[in-house]
Amino acid sequence: MTSSERPFLNRRLAEFGTTIFAEMSALAVQTGSINLGQGFPDTDGPEEVREAAVRALRDGRGNQYPPGPGVPELRAAVAAHQERRYGLLFDPDTEVLVTAGATEAIAASLLALLEPGDEVVALEPYYDSYAACIAMAGGTRVPVTLRPHEGSFRLDLDELRAAVTDRTRLLLINTPHNPTGTVLTREELTAVAELAVERDLLVVTDEVYEHLVFDEAEHIPLATFTGMRERTVTIGSAGKTFSFTGWKVGWITAPPALVSAVRSAKQFLTYVSSGPFQYAVAEALALPEAYFTAFREDMLAKRNLLSAGLADAGFEVFRTAGTYFITTDIRPLGESDGFAFCRALPRRAGVVAIPNAVFYDHREEGAPFVRFAFCKQTPVLEEAAARLKTLGA
Repeated sequence: MTSSERPFLNRRLAEFGTTIFAEMSALAVQTGSINLGQGFPDTDGPEEVREAAVRALRDGRGNQYPPGPGVPELRAAVAAHQERRYGLLFDPDTEVLVTAGATEAIAASLLALLEPGDEVVALEPYYDSYAACIAMAGGTRVPVTLRPHEGSFRLDLDELRAAVTDRTRLLLINTPHNPTGTVLTREELTAVAELAVERDLLVVTDEVYEHLVFDEAEHIPLATFTGMRERTVTIGSAGKTFSFTGWKVGWITAPPALVSAVRSAKQFLTYVSSGPFQYAVAEALALPEAYFTAFREDMLAKRNLLSAGLADAGFEVFRTAGTYFITTDIRPLGESDGFAFCRALPRRAGVVAIPNAVFYDHREEGAPFVRFAFCKQTPVLEEAAARLKTLGA
């Protein structure tokens, strides 16, 4: 085979093409549809946080390379946030690392902690970068599928235990969970922690939606459980909490040895990023509790609005306990193929959604499920609900 005949994309990434988010967002533009597919807000976050970024730019803070681990002000703010909310104590200098969003935090953690052939147990369906990053690290992903149970998606703890083998290196946990909206309970997290300790596993836990939990749900960081702080890399993000997804400011908190390992990989990815925005996010994390309460209540009202609209349109709607996504079942509408449904939906109803099957290794498991994002302005959600109602007609 000549070089011109050889595929350019290496075999580890051969299964990954253009993301479904790019495809569906382009379709939204082409058709003039309301985009409830990709999870980004259509309004900016707090004015005082934007002004903090402007002030940092004008003061010349962060316009050149910031420190590799992140600016001291943000690392201190992250540590203070973890202590204030969860009682977790982290040294800002050795146990906090700032990343280019949560996506880089995931990539750097998996590249740093996995050897080729290591197995990673992850909750399926999963955010699409998980599979790609495991592949880039040479690992093998082992999905444990969340399945519908009494109106929401739940974790089968027996299945989780059975998935761990002598080759398992790491558990990749996401709670609140994208795309299903599940928030793992204290009992479920206790079982995860006991399994990790018993089998001496590392854990990477994606908690970027920590401030978006609803009703009786409670977000409990896995690092707070017995034996977990020393083996857990916890990932956080400013984008989801403050509605500045374009700033790409994320972080990890972990013991010094784990932070050092992840930093070794991260320095050869972006090295540094988001200089002035880091100072602004430091101020955002210190906002009064009233901000976080109002943010959660606003998203709860939007969840309720869109959930009701989807139910009126004929979807089966699963309860969202966290994140800003709603998973639906299209079978009551006489449909069973989420890909075909989502590709046709913009022209049928002027709305864009995401087929959950893209988040599954076992695509047949996710075939009838479709995800909608409700992190949009209320009039936009009202219009989307009105358009979707034509499906039932």
